[in-house]
Amino acid sequence: MSISKKIVDDFVANDVSFITTVPCKQLAGVIDEVETRPEIFHIPANKEDEGMGLCAGAFMGGKRPAIIMQNTAIGVTINTLATLTQYYRMPLPMLISYRGELREPVACQVEMAVHTKALLNQLNIPTYHFHKESDADELDAILKYTFMCNKPVAILTDASFWGGYGDQ
Repeated sequence: MSISKKIVDDFVANDVSFITTVPCKQLAGVIDEVETRPEIFHIPANKEDEGMGLCAGAFMGGKRPAIIMQNTAIGVTINTLATLTQYYRMPLPMLISYRGELREPVACQVEMAVHTKALLNQLNIPTYHFHKESDADELDAILKYTFMCNKPVAILTDASFWGGYGDQ
């Protein structure tokens, strides 16, 4: 089974029926898998904070939402996370490609990687970092946690989790 299929299977098993995505090369397999699932309503978003707003609407409409995004835009989501998602106690699993780590080929990606975990920590958002495929075995428990406690959670997936940048 592919890791993308396993991730989406865990979303489905936890009744996630609304997923919004922002394009990302590392997460393309997951996004493609989401598209194939009739039990998931998929809405692509232009920006991450817009996607979080869509997830809030889905949650208020009785759906369990998730967002799939890249860490380089975590900065533009701070206000939405604090004043919408957290204030209204909305569970929101965020599957995030964690660009800017070791062997990153794009220099501008590094700057946001330096701040991603600190920003999530400042917001008291539980953060899980997946380095290898077996780390995804924790996803089911992470999803149960976010929906039990009505909090957003960040699942950071780095390049090594996805098989590297083609040079590994």
